[in-house]
Amino acid sequence: MKTFTNVDTSRLMNGQDYRDSLRKVKPTVYVDGQLIESVADAPSLQPGINALAVTYDFAHNPAKAPLMTAVQSTSGKTVNRMLYINEAAGDLLNKLEAVRLLCQETGCAQRYLAHDALNGIGQVVAKMDDAKGCTEHRARFAAYLQRVQDEDLTLGIAMTDAKGDRSKRPHQQLNPDVYLHIVERNGKGIVISGTKAIVTAAPYVHEFLVMPSRNMAEADADFAVCCAVPVDAPGITIVARPAGRPGEKPEHGAPLFSRRYGQSTGVVIFDKVFVPWERVFVAGEWAYSGDVTYNYATHHRHSCIGARAGFGDLLIGAGALMCEANGLDPDRKANLRDPMVELIKITEGFYACGVAASVYAVQDPYAKSFMPEPVFSNIGKLLLATQIYDMHRLAHEVSGGLIVALPGPDEDHNPATAATLAEVLRANPDVPYDKRIEVARFLEDLTASYQAGWYSLISLHGGGSPAAMKQEIWRNYPVGDKVDLVERLLDRGVLADEDRPMSRNKQPGRCCAAGCSHPGQAMMVPLSTPDADCSG
Repeated sequence: MKTFTNVDTSRLMNGQDYRDSLRKVKPTVYVDGQLIESVADAPSLQPGINALAVTYDFAHNPAKAPLMTAVQSTSGKTVNRMLYINEAAGDLLNKLEAVRLLCQETGCAQRYLAHDALNGIGQVVAKMDDAKGCTEHRARFAAYLQRVQDEDLTLGIAMTDAKGDRSKRPHQQLNPDVYLHIVERNGKGIVISGTKAIVTAAPYVHEFLVMPSRNMAEADADFAVCCAVPVDAPGITIVARPAGRPGEKPEHGAPLFSRRYGQSTGVVIFDKVFVPWERVFVAGEWAYSGDVTYNYATHHRHSCIGARAGFGDLLIGAGALMCEANGLDPDRKANLRDPMVELIKITEGFYACGVAASVYAVQDPYAKSFMPEPVFSNIGKLLLATQIYDMHRLAHEVSGGLIVALPGPDEDHNPATAATLAEVLRANPDVPYDKRIEVARFLEDLTASYQAGWYSLISLHGGGSPAAMKQEIWRNYPVGDKVDLVERLLDRGVLADEDRPMSRNKQPGRCCAAGCSHPGQAMMVPLSTPDADCSG
């Protein structure tokens, strides 16, 4: 990979700069019932902060900078890839690769959510302004984006509402605060109240991007809100859980991975929080709420593919090391080779969907930015969501029961037991006992611990449930094209009947019966690049 020679990345923060920047904000954060005085210095949050810091440090690594940074043509400035607006299909592939690389290192890098939200919101404001014949919303967003990129901020995505009674719409809830909503409008801005749940990295971000979590009806107009709010704005309270597994005997070697890298999630309570108009992108325009959620979900599911591929890389590497430590060679043992190949197939299979979604990227007609092809994005996310449990099982299959039956790390320092354990629990004579148990505990941490369950659950529900992905696959897949194909081959002569339900692509959400770029199209149409279209 070539290094950067002509692009100045000195204006971007590094990991230490990011930690220092957190000391300049004073959010109200509770973790395990305790008020956190300084987020940057809280032991319970260090694994999450460490993971975010990697996204900053990799941008300064000459070997990684080509993936981790990009030049935004509208400003001519180099920005972190996690804050970049895609200008070509290749940008999506670079983002996918960048997320995979980050998650190989950290398990879950978290910051890519900002990329997904910024791209999705940019599409919506352009569509709104086009419909209204103005530039107001686009100008607000452009100014905000410029500041976020210039200051190299980390953004938390406050999208998922508490929701209350799932059978009722937002305006029907007994407690309106289970959905975030506008409680006041004035000449200076809006005032919002409500609760956002499951906000990734909530304690250690600089700002929140507030977004609607569903398609709103006209009666829900006050709940159609998209805006940017500083993490320490008056009226915001964050109730979070620790990031990773800090404090679990790190001096004795466990947990090996999640004591270093992890993720905190938080419930964010907004109590009459003022937001000036320049930070408001959607305020009551209920007809566009579905666009916000759809755009973000499509971008985010594409990013999740890269994230979980990085996690798969960790399992593949650890599984191979465990085979070696056990004295077994997958080249000679089909009972090991087959599950290793299955693990590789799963990881690269859903990742290939991410690559396809990048190659078949769709250019937004209003914003002119690019988003992943939705069918491949949703198929890839659906595969990883349902196969994450198989990935854990396969890692267990090649590793053996030692990863959960091994005595605790205290025994490694017990004079009465350490020598005997080191002698009898060594397998491959070329792999020392301490190296074997190190890999075993690494696999326990990733596949058979609280943290392993967390990875499974965020893979299943992060970015939407499997049911939501199945709905989007059906909404966007050109079933009618396949019907036409078979009708033509059968020479049935009934294709002209417009009343036949499957004679066209009639799934809700499809823009037209023909003319769109469908999965499996016969020929790739060359996509323009920023260099060809822009002087910058």
